[in-house]
Amino acid sequence: MPDSSGRRGRPFQGHRLVMEGIIYRFRTGIPWRDLPECYGPWQTVWKRHRRFSGDGTWDKIQASLLSEADAAGLIEWEVSVDSTVNRAHQHATNLPRSAGGPVELHETVGGAR
Repeated sequence: MPDSSGRRGRPFQGHRLVMEGIIYRFRTGIPWRDLPECYGPWQTVWKRHRRFSGDGTWDKIQASLLSEADAAGLIEWEVSVDSTVNRAHQHATNLPRSAGGPVELHETVGGAR
């Protein structure tokens, strides 16, 4: 985990409590402001999450956990491919009628051009 040495401001609080606050927030789906006070100020938890997202700490944690789990044989690397295609209806677009597409695809009043 990164430390706060060489940074301006207060030193980091313990990572454990803040990490538990971040996990609690994502597990329950609550807004940051509704985080229980037992995890400390919600601003601290939010800032640490934002900092770790920006500097790649979360990516390093995930890579480390994946490599440890793979080495222990806990991950099966299987791929499932789904070839489903979902298409929107022609009227589902937000473009005006005059924008794009061949003219014959546009509906006309009376049925002929």
